[in-house]
Amino acid sequence: MNTSLSWIKAYVPSLPSDITNQQYTDAMTLSGTKVESFSAFDADLDKILVGQITEITAHPDADKLVICQVNIGTTSVQIVTGAPNTFVGAKVPVVIDGGRVAGGHDGKITPGGIKIKKGKLRGVESFGMMCSIEELGSSREFYPDAPEDGLYILKDDAVVGADCIEYLGLRDAVFEYEVTSNRVDCYSVIGIAREVAATFRKELILPVVKATGNSENVNDFIKVDIQAKDLCPRFTARMVKNIKIAPSPEWMQRRLASCGIRPINNIVDITNYVMEEFGQPMHAYDYDTIAGNKIIVRRANDGEEFVTLDGQTRKLDSSILMICDEEKAVGIAGIMGGENSKITDDVKTMLFEAACFDGTNIRISSKKVGLRTDASGKFEKGLDPNNAEAAINRACELIEELKAGEVVGGMVDEYPVKREPVRVAFNPEKINKLLGTNISKEDMLGYLKKLELEYDESTNEIIAPTFRQDILCMNDLAEEVARFFGYDNIPTSLPTGEATTGKLSFKARVEDVARDIAEFCGFSQGMNYSFESPKVFDKLKIPADSELKKTVTILNPLGEDFSIMRTISLNGMLTSLATNYNRRNKDVKLYELGNIYLPKQLPVTELPEERMQFTLGFFGEGDFFTMKGVIEEFLEKVGLNKRPTYDSESGKPFLHPGRQANVMYNNNVIGYLGEVHPDVLDTYDIGEKTYVAVIDMPEVVELATFDRKYKGIAKYPAVSRDISMVMKKSITVGTIEAIIEKRGGKLLESYNLFDIYEGSQIESGYKSVAYSISFRAIDRTLEDKDINEVMSKILKELSDLGIELRQ
Repeated sequence: MNTSLSWIKAYVPSLPSDITNQQYTDAMTLSGTKVESFSAFDADLDKILVGQITEITAHPDADKLVICQVNIGTTSVQIVTGAPNTFVGAKVPVVIDGGRVAGGHDGKITPGGIKIKKGKLRGVESFGMMCSIEELGSSREFYPDAPEDGLYILKDDAVVGADCIEYLGLRDAVFEYEVTSNRVDCYSVIGIAREVAATFRKELILPVVKATGNSENVNDFIKVDIQAKDLCPRFTARMVKNIKIAPSPEWMQRRLASCGIRPINNIVDITNYVMEEFGQPMHAYDYDTIAGNKIIVRRANDGEEFVTLDGQTRKLDSSILMICDEEKAVGIAGIMGGENSKITDDVKTMLFEAACFDGTNIRISSKKVGLRTDASGKFEKGLDPNNAEAAINRACELIEELKAGEVVGGMVDEYPVKREPVRVAFNPEKINKLLGTNISKEDMLGYLKKLELEYDESTNEIIAPTFRQDILCMNDLAEEVARFFGYDNIPTSLPTGEATTGKLSFKARVEDVARDIAEFCGFSQGMNYSFESPKVFDKLKIPADSELKKTVTILNPLGEDFSIMRTISLNGMLTSLATNYNRRNKDVKLYELGNIYLPKQLPVTELPEERMQFTLGFFGEGDFFTMKGVIEEFLEKVGLNKRPTYDSESGKPFLHPGRQANVMYNNNVIGYLGEVHPDVLDTYDIGEKTYVAVIDMPEVVELATFDRKYKGIAKYPAVSRDISMVMKKSITVGTIEAIIEKRGGKLLESYNLFDIYEGSQIESGYKSVAYSISFRAIDRTLEDKDINEVMSKILKELSDLGIELRQ
């Protein structure tokens, strides 16, 4: 956002006249409106007066030079010039001996300026220089009456001998502000002026918009129908007849040029002027081109094409908002009007529009059509719809002031839901506590009043005007108070409150244990992409009807290989193992803690469920039972003290059918492990047996505990019994252990599998399994009869399964 200081002073006239540009910059920046840079028009100008040519004679030795006698008020000086437009009586800018100009006639600015000294031109003394507008550091954009080649001729009202820099309005500077996106009000000159008035504690005098319009009513000429009310909260329109296209006045042209806007004509300049002054973009249509005398605000049709004012054809879709009449589109809302309704020099009746559009939609639409304008840049910030009425009335006032047309009375105003001011509870004590200050309530209200924030004493609330969309809570009020009390005035103080000790969440502690156990067991951490290819499921032999194939598809993938969010973690693990295998690394063990992404429904309407999985994989040294031991060690360390059980009917197609199992705890599946299927190993080009395990961390976190109960040292001895059994190979040790736990009762302390034997001494199809079982009582020494009673129960249930004690 750019403004000239002179434009600001129009609304804050009591701003000190002797304030320097740097002082202004520092004060505004400290109060929260950061000035990025400034450019002073008179930085390289000095000793430039209004002069009047009183006599012109030919140069004796140069045909293209003339000798001028120039009255500069207190005296007359002789100046030799080659300017082609000199004449007796002309009032011109004159640089006297020792003065400076900004640059040469070619328009190039010289840093520090060019010092002018008296000298001789072809033998004739010259005591200064008469200037073109370029030599004054300006251009024809600011001064359109300046000639393309020659001196700048001043108007008749210029006083001979006066300061020409002051007369031309060059005692001015343009300031560039870095405005944050939440301060939409500061994207206007009035918004900046409001901040200036509050910063310097001066009165803000805003332009009083006068009533305009003849006895007619614009509602008799035009109707407005907002069909897309979600994208257009307000639409106002007024009409001007008997349009007279002409250049706008110099003061308006200079103010527009200071903001970087090229003056065009009075009508276009008025719309741009109001856009900068009020921060409300406007648009003008040729009323005679509006079919049916009706404006319709609707979404575009998919594939619709539209030619904008710049002559370019834009392809549209249904997300883009259009301004239309009953037959055709006449503008892309908030971005640019159409070539079919543009204002020409022949226009007789004009329709003014000041509307408010959804900022997000304007930003997206601007990117889609490849067109960003000054208007769209403001609309996309999210404007205040209550500002539209004042802006359009200001434009009509300027129309009458510049005699550019006859304003029709009344205003078309479609405003379905009016935006109301926000009320925020006012608590000076909390504000002081937050800031570490001791500012009185009266001072706080004084700061807020300067910003047009009203105080409702009956409810003890601050009423924030709708143009201050950034004020929503008490902290926002505290920021306003701090800005104008002065950040540099806030005393240094230590923070108050209770100190708390930071700690990891319970979930993070469980994940840390997983890392510790994996690394203790020789695994190295790996990290894999969450983006995968749909081909992963074929590599893992996952059937077509599997739930795993219901994936979140990425809208803008890097490529097909990264087009879905993974629903299974094994692909990344096997890919990493394959890389290590193909680089001839031996005995590789890897683990990963990473998320899988499970959509709640398809198509996706909300964020998917993200489930953390603890994935382990290795090849080389170790087998199925090595992996089983790592899993059991992890579960024990997170407080799952009961032994997990295993269900061999896990049915994982990517694992060996006879060497896989679901990991069970309290009859719930918490993961799986097994040997990778040989066919899957072939697809990953791994030539060794590979084992993997996946533990579902949310299930483990829910069951985990880090509470530990102390048990004293046992006073009474333990009694051990060893049993060796012969059973069919189909009976798992898990079945044996379940019986031992069930029938062992309170006396059972522990049990341990210490031998499995298959060989010549055992019948074919059978195996020998041996356990050591330990019993202990906490209140007495156990006798044989106590042990025999428990062992009998265990042996009987084993016998019912066809298991015999080995003789």
